[in-house]
Amino acid sequence: MSKFVIGPHMRLHEWVAEDKGYFADEGLDYEFREQLDSKDAKKANLGDKVGAYQTFERGRTCDVSSACHWTVNMAAGAGHGLLYAEAYSVAPCGIYVHPDSGIKSPEDLAGVPVSVGYQSGSHYATIEALDMFKEPDDIELSFADGLLWSRMERLIDGEVPAANVFSGPMYFLEQLGFRKIVDTSFMMAAMIDTQANLEDVKKYYNALRRAQSDIDLHAHKYTHFYKKEFPVRFHDQMDTRLFGPGERIVFEPYSNEIYADTQKWIMERGIFPEGDPVIREYEDSVATAAQ
Repeated sequence: MSKFVIGPHMRLHEWVAEDKGYFADEGLDYEFREQLDSKDAKKANLGDKVGAYQTFERGRTCDVSSACHWTVNMAAGAGHGLLYAEAYSVAPCGIYVHPDSGIKSPEDLAGVPVSVGYQSGSHYATIEALDMFKEPDDIELSFADGLLWSRMERLIDGEVPAANVFSGPMYFLEQLGFRKIVDTSFMMAAMIDTQANLEDVKKYYNALRRAQSDIDLHAHKYTHFYKKEFPVRFHDQMDTRLFGPGERIVFEPYSNEIYADTQKWIMERGIFPEGDPVIREYEDSVATAAQ
């Protein structure tokens, strides 16, 4: 029988569950497999507009992985997997600028390209947050700066004026003195491969529930696990005692109402200029514990 393949997503839960033996307690035979490496995307010649949606579209090589709920919603609706509807999570996130930047407020971002991942959480979250401050046509985004790690590195190296990052990279920028201009926290969701064993999915989430309790109780015991996915060049600089808990899993349903409202919001804002990819109703797009 093949192993249950987990795609980590820059959060603590999987590493805590592995370290404390929660996956083993559930009898889950598993392995971790990276899905979101920016360099791999560039090597594959997928172009500048490469984000989380494109990785689902081309097919992730795992049984379960995560991304912003906007992308997982649209990809599941388009037939690229099943959104896990028994839980979602919330990730801290923000638009950051260099400590020496003259940008002090969201209004100062007028004409300034904010580096985001195309059709990824940072893309949607930046629009959602700046909606409160600017007209849609005045929001300028740059999709040329790669996925999360690439955006973070380019901001640190002074190659871009502003970038949207979340969780571990957000805490690291704050440690280095980078300034948050606006909070852009957002929801995450999990995508289940259509061939995944749903009993293994249940075991996986049972382990994550236990890990969430540990993180809630003593987050700073576990923040060192952020190094597991960080670029090695930054390891010696990182003081993970200064980092926070990051993403938090909420064991509540991702409902039909959320599913439909999310798609409406996305299409109203033109985030899929090529047209609406959704071809399935909620019931055909989600995986639940009852299945």
